[in-house]
Amino acid sequence: MYKSFSMELAGRTLTVDIDRVAKQAGGAAFMHYGETTVLSTATSSKEPREGIDFFPLSVEYEEKLYAVGKIPGGFNRREGKASENAVLTSRVIDRPMRPLFPKDYRNDVTLNNMVMSVDPECRPELVAMLGAAIATCISDIPFDGPCAMTQVGLIGGELVLNPSQEQWKNGDLNLTVASTREKVIMIEAGANEVPEARMIEAIYKAHEVNQTIIAFIDKIVAEVGREKHGYTSCAIPEELFDAIKELVPPLEMEKAVFTDDKQTREKNISNITEKLAEAFADKEDWLEVLSEAVYQYQKKTVRKMILKDGKRPDGREMTQIRHLSAEVDLIPRVHGSAMFTRGQTQICNVCTLAPLSEQQKLDGLDENEVSKRYMHHYNFPSYSVGETKPSRGPGRREIGHGALAERALLPVLPSEADFPYAIRTVSETFESNGSTSMASTCASCMSLMAAGVPIRKMVAGISCGLVTGDSDGEFVLLTDIQGLEDFFGDMDFKVTGTTEGITAIQMDIKIHGLTREIVEGAIARCREARLFIMDTCMKPAISEPRKEVSKYAPKIEQITIDPQKIGDVVGKQGKVINKIIEETGVKIDIEDDGSVSVCGTDKEMIAKAVKIIESIVTDIEAGQVYTGKVVRIMNFGAFVELAPNKDGMVHISKLCDKRVEKVEDVVNIGDEVTVKVMEIDKMGRVNLSMRPADLSGKGGGSGREERRDERREDRRDNSRREGRRNNR
Repeated sequence: MYKSFSMELAGRTLTVDIDRVAKQAGGAAFMHYGETTVLSTATSSKEPREGIDFFPLSVEYEEKLYAVGKIPGGFNRREGKASENAVLTSRVIDRPMRPLFPKDYRNDVTLNNMVMSVDPECRPELVAMLGAAIATCISDIPFDGPCAMTQVGLIGGELVLNPSQEQWKNGDLNLTVASTREKVIMIEAGANEVPEARMIEAIYKAHEVNQTIIAFIDKIVAEVGREKHGYTSCAIPEELFDAIKELVPPLEMEKAVFTDDKQTREKNISNITEKLAEAFADKEDWLEVLSEAVYQYQKKTVRKMILKDGKRPDGREMTQIRHLSAEVDLIPRVHGSAMFTRGQTQICNVCTLAPLSEQQKLDGLDENEVSKRYMHHYNFPSYSVGETKPSRGPGRREIGHGALAERALLPVLPSEADFPYAIRTVSETFESNGSTSMASTCASCMSLMAAGVPIRKMVAGISCGLVTGDSDGEFVLLTDIQGLEDFFGDMDFKVTGTTEGITAIQMDIKIHGLTREIVEGAIARCREARLFIMDTCMKPAISEPRKEVSKYAPKIEQITIDPQKIGDVVGKQGKVINKIIEETGVKIDIEDDGSVSVCGTDKEMIAKAVKIIESIVTDIEAGQVYTGKVVRIMNFGAFVELAPNKDGMVHISKLCDKRVEKVEDVVNIGDEVTVKVMEIDKMGRVNLSMRPADLSGKGGGSGREERRDERREDRRDNSRREGRRNNR
């Protein structure tokens, strides 16, 4: 018999079923929030994985399209690799939970979250986050939980707890906060220039709600929680540390790490490791963990230097940013490019503009979001950190960094109506030594401006680090952390924004939470730093968006036509629109509401295509002047195509001001001529004139003579056809 637990959460009922399904998993929580259903499981291996120096945690978020009544696309008609949203959700679940597992635990752990149904009022990502925490807490896996997560939106100036899908999409804030019993442990946010004070208010409103969820989890664990299993500790033996310190005194290690050059530091540590390996040649068990021991020794040394001595490894002040430089237009022929360098972190960003039809199509659990207009992609090649390994495409880290920089710029992008382009920016990491995602934000902002994208405001980003002591009040905040301070520190707090407010936050920590003093201090420090970066580095390189897009970028002109005339523009089997494209070399996109985008690199051809489309959808009226092509010649006159499928006839008497014996004496098939509509008769036939007097507005005519000749010629044609049939 299974047990069911319920609580009211943000106006909806959250229900957790235990021992109802997946009983062979280490822990399983069958989650129901509204009509959203997620199965979360936590399972560990029985033995530690050999030969590793990290905790092998794997977090999966599986989007089943049956959850929203969809059949997957493609030939296989089944779910394929994880979507970008699934990857980002997995990372959000991973980040707050990873620090709560024992640091010396090396057993494989998999947290699996399978979305089985989606209620648009209850976001499945939130349910999976809570389910992963509950499944782990009730399992036998060592875990210093519980932790809880709450999401906050900002709708019409009001903070909304656990907003619906629609509110999440259209609000001014997408905030996810994870907490332990006392502290905030993870923050993830996208925001529409939300002021720092308002952001802090939202964070701690979520933190309060998390405490009620933790009390609920405690109740579940008390009733159905399993005893935590023992495990083989992979901690470094203390006698090894003592032996290392005898051979490499603390001052020697400080000297090795105290440099602003990453390669020099790595060479120094390599020399120390080789020295220790020679000394411990006869101790095979020590050699197996020597690299990890040296790493731990470095970590203790760096933390002591920062916390006790007030010294950073590269000699900077705690609030000092590394050397900055920026430039634009370094890559020729692309639509926009920029490079941003901060110390030994260097990003080159390239912007590409395209018609809206090239925006990314999405196939996920949000039924309302089917495409994405702005895409930011981030690449991290091995050479950027002096390593060599083959490229296997973007991993979860690369996808996460790209999404963070994308989220940072979204609030300042122009609307589709003001700038009808799909936009892709790509950040290429040339060199990495700390916070490439924030460098990508700065570089992509400048690249967009260089490409002529009229963004509303400049956006910059920076990361703040942390080293803590034995008490909550003993800590040091570090502005602009380099790689070493990230590896050995306790926090990587990334914040992007404009001069007005925050556009994105991503916080990773390695400890069991942050006090409010630390959170407020980090947010304030990041604001000060990003304004400095904008004023001293980015604005001197490019201060505002260019007025026009690059000559190599496509030009787009938009018009609106009557939706009922879309078929006239497209033509039977697309013949009309394909003919326009063939003649002008443009790309034409037509929406159901009658919006037409004409895209190309040649402005004259764009104008020609627009003119043709307008001529198709505009009704012909007497008195209008057209430029058309002669498409057929009869004895009595010439037929001129005014627009696709729209012809008129110039009677032989209207070809010029003097008498014409033969139509071909004036025009031939294929000639481009200027004509005026003289009359549209009751049968819809269009009578035209090429006479200068008529074109100037001084002439006129009834068209009776032209119609009489046309009828006479039609009778002759019919007689000829009848004669041929009789002869056969």
